[in-house]
Amino acid sequence: MIEEFTIEGRNAVLEAFRAGKTIDKLYVQKAVQDGPIQSIIREAKKVDTIINYVERERLDQMSEAGHHQGVIAHAAAYEYGEVADMLKAAEEKGEAPFLFLLDGIEDPHNLGAIIRTANLAGAHGVIIPKRRAVGLTATVAKTSAGALNYTPVAKVTNLTATMEELKGKGMWFVCADMEGEVMYRTNLKGPIGLVIGGEGSGVSRLLKEKCDMVASIPMKGNIDSLNASVAAGVLAYEIVRQRLG
Repeated sequence: MIEEFTIEGRNAVLEAFRAGKTIDKLYVQKAVQDGPIQSIIREAKKVDTIINYVERERLDQMSEAGHHQGVIAHAAAYEYGEVADMLKAAEEKGEAPFLFLLDGIEDPHNLGAIIRTANLAGAHGVIIPKRRAVGLTATVAKTSAGALNYTPVAKVTNLTATMEELKGKGMWFVCADMEGEVMYRTNLKGPIGLVIGGEGSGVSRLLKEKCDMVASIPMKGNIDSLNASVAAGVLAYEIVRQRLG
């Protein structure tokens, strides 16, 4: 699906970088290394944008306007926030920090729904990884139903390193996994980060090992797992229940 925040053509992409627009991903035609393309790649590397080198056929498929000139950029629909500002917001409200960490959510509808849940559950922010995950696309913005205006989303290079930094500030982390302790028997109070894994793959092994607790959602049906955004909602509201209690 083509997002409405797709930028095509060399001049348009270069100007977007120079104007400071947040570019989530850059697609460059393989084997095209002329001056203008090199300028775009340099600008992308300055801001650590993910660069994907692809065949011309892939760009032709992605192109909406039909004149990509060997380069297409996907720009964020919203500006990203900062983790430090999330902690500051919690402090200003006199609340224990409550953050969502999302490990590899690739479906924009799931990400939008989780941001919406985070807002309604009173979370102070959502943290997503730079790689192997969807960014703040137009679909995410639409699915969040306005929550992106109030709940900041930070994009980090390394979720594990970010978790370690937050642990140093007194936070602890619980991840959702079917093999964990039933959530109703888990203490989810205090400054907490809720870690939700991607569709199908779940939370990565390394991230799960860094979590302080693993919580499971009791399930009685015939299928073995919940959609990522639904699981996030169920666990988030158990955290809300315990914080209210």
